[in-house]
Amino acid sequence: MRDDPEIVALVTRARKGDRAAWDEIVERYSPLVWSICRRFRLVRPDSDDAAQTVWLRLVENLDTLREPAALPGWLARTAHRECLRRAREVQRRDGVERPLDFEPETGPDLIAEELEKAERDVLLRRAFAQLPPRCRDLLTLCLGPDPVPYAQIGERLGMPVGGIGPNRSRCLARLRRILEGGGHAAGL
Repeated sequence: MRDDPEIVALVTRARKGDRAAWDEIVERYSPLVWSICRRFRLVRPDSDDAAQTVWLRLVENLDTLREPAALPGWLARTAHRECLRRAREVQRRDGVERPLDFEPETGPDLIAEELEKAERDVLLRRAFAQLPPRCRDLLTLCLGPDPVPYAQIGERLGMPVGGIGPNRSRCLARLRRILEGGGHAAGL
């Protein structure tokens, strides 16, 4: 794991009881933990329990984490172990005495990919937050999980339908410049 000074600083602050550092760690790495839980096909309550246990383990072990920069990998491995334990527990509870009927994709390469994706997501969220509110609103409506038709976007934002595409392009270009300014545009 690379020696990321930002992660080291977060861990150091969290060790000292800084609530904002804890909140940032959870916000930053929750998507990583959840992505691993999804691979195990656990039902929501079991996924919730597994994820909560990962965060509890972090509280219990943060002071003994030898390499603070290794926090993301530690979280990924802990999530994998906890989800595997939870999946086996579910099988025992349901009276199933056989191995998992699927092999969760959780090898070292996949964990590395998930870590990289989690880091990209953090950078993207930070860059997005730097956009003007109108750009954030427009991009959210255009590119969100449920894109809104241009006519509705125009009504909501008071923008002519013919101006939505060009404005969206300008907002995306601005987002790219923000990312490039921090050296983070690769892969986006």
